[in-house]
Amino acid sequence: MSQKDVIVTNLVGELKRGTLVLSVLLNTKESTYGYSLVQALQSLGIDIEQNTLYPLLRRLEKQALLSSSWDTTESRPRKYYQISPLGLEVLNDLTAHWQETNKIINTMLEEV
Repeated sequence: MSQKDVIVTNLVGELKRGTLVLSVLLNTKESTYGYSLVQALQSLGIDIEQNTLYPLLRRLEKQALLSSSWDTTESRPRKYYQISPLGLEVLNDLTAHWQETNKIINTMLEEV
């Protein structure tokens, strides 16, 4: 792999990490468990590993952006996550910032 490829790969990774919180909050409007969230995000083209998602879910729960509950009715208990009222407020603010940043970047790209 060339030096340029390494640099681009690292920068793309940084971009993806920067959008994961927004992606998770957008996809927890309905109650969902971790593995199904991984699948949903991957089906949308967001490549995320379980060992990345679960610490993120715990952090967002600790920040009160997500709430969780256990479903023990199945043979294998599952922890379900859903965006909290505070999480919705944060999501709205993040979305506004994302849209403004996207608008600025698109303007700069048009000038290139």
